[in-house]
Amino acid sequence: MAGFIHRPAARAKVIAAARAWLGTPYHDQQSVRGVGCDCLGLARGIWREVVGPEPFPIPPYSRDWGEAGPVEVLAEGARGCMIEVAADDPPPGALVMFRMRERAIAKHVGILTDNGTLIHARERLGVIEEPFTRSWRRRLAFAFLFPDEV
Repeated sequence: MAGFIHRPAARAKVIAAARAWLGTPYHDQQSVRGVGCDCLGLARGIWREVVGPEPFPIPPYSRDWGEAGPVEVLAEGARGCMIEVAADDPPPGALVMFRMRERAIAKHVGILTDNGTLIHARERLGVIEEPFTRSWRRRLAFAFLFPDEV
């Protein structure tokens, strides 16, 4: 898939798919709408609804938001199947990636909406929609659009 130019999926379709997950409980390394997911599981579920089958299996991963290292694992994975856009002004419907600690790799993801909110899965809260605040903006590291098809 890398190297091919894809048309982005309709933003409204991505946002509607994300909102369908609201209220799903938090469950580490899962991706079942209404049953449980983490932030990456939310993104995987949106992918399945908007694009189709997942492009590759997701290996087990650490929950350590302070994890450092030379490779941005999430961003590199997304680059292989999504459309990267500027992180300084991502559009609605973008999958956004955050560094939760300074000098850490990006390990949290969410979906921007058309009304200035962020949909993401949070431990103890599940999938929620909340304002995309300055605090979130300063942690923003990468942004990607879902492709219309693969």
